[in-house]
Amino acid sequence: MQSPIPVLSMRKLYLSASDRQQFIADLGRAARDVGFFYLEDHGISLAEQVKVLDTAKTFFALSDAEKKQVQMIHSPHFRGYSANYSELTAGRPDRREQFDIMDELPAQAASAIDHEWQKLIGPNQWPRQLPAMKTQLLSWQDKLTEVSLQLLEALCESLEQPADALSETISNGPYRHTKLIKYPGSPEASGQGVGAHKDPGYLTLVLQDENSGLEVEYEQQWYKVAPRPGAFVVNIGELLELASNGYLKATNHRVSSPKAGITRYSSAFFMAAQLNASVPVLKLPSHLAKHAKGPTSDPNNPMLHNVGENVMKGRKRSHPDVSARFYTPKEKCNSC
Repeated sequence: MQSPIPVLSMRKLYLSASDRQQFIADLGRAARDVGFFYLEDHGISLAEQVKVLDTAKTFFALSDAEKKQVQMIHSPHFRGYSANYSELTAGRPDRREQFDIMDELPAQAASAIDHEWQKLIGPNQWPRQLPAMKTQLLSWQDKLTEVSLQLLEALCESLEQPADALSETISNGPYRHTKLIKYPGSPEASGQGVGAHKDPGYLTLVLQDENSGLEVEYEQQWYKVAPRPGAFVVNIGELLELASNGYLKATNHRVSSPKAGITRYSSAFFMAAQLNASVPVLKLPSHLAKHAKGPTSDPNNPMLHNVGENVMKGRKRSHPDVSARFYTPKEKCNSC
């Protein structure tokens, strides 16, 4: 089956006015019809992409004892290493190792915390065996942030809104989350690397190695998203679907484990509104609104107004061990 995933060149955004408008139109169609696209000519070199995947390989090659030194179970901020079957998607364990980072910030003082989601703010964990990893990955995250913010502005323009229509939701910097991922080979015919799901934020950028595994649901069929050297795979998140009143499409996707004897490496970057944001539902012109394929947004949807709370719910659901250690309420003592 021919892939429905379009290929877009970000270079057109910076050429002539007509090229820019063509890119914005193509971007809008891709985000509305499929919710996924390949992004080329984004300004991040293939060499830098390869170095990030090399770092992933080096990290996951550390001993179990070394990786456990930065295991996520040590972090109330949900940062660090997760072993195979540690994360749940759709209630089932994923067969993948991961290393998660977010913004590098000091933890909030207990006296300054008014909402549980503020406990997500804090430092990352870094393996002492790889001293260059911190600088490299924080720089990588910054560069992907810049690409995703440019895409967000272009998507707003594709909806015939001002480019800065969502700028208030990221005025203090968007919520950012980066993963390095290792998918080991599976003897099963189609093991769950990651179960079928939609991403919750604005945009996701995925870097793949040469091995296939990512799959997208389109018109009730599953299609492989084959690796394309130098390109990111970009998909629309549920928060952007809601903000566009269902015009843009958040799409189900999954990752199947590679065959036995093959290991697949990737990196995923997730960008959403800042944790304290309220996200508006954009009022689209009638000629666009009539093409909306997603559900009509409820302006009172808690996803729009409780971004931090929903991020926290997702992290707890995906990592029940971390949640149990740091967030399970203590039983009340009736005799105290």
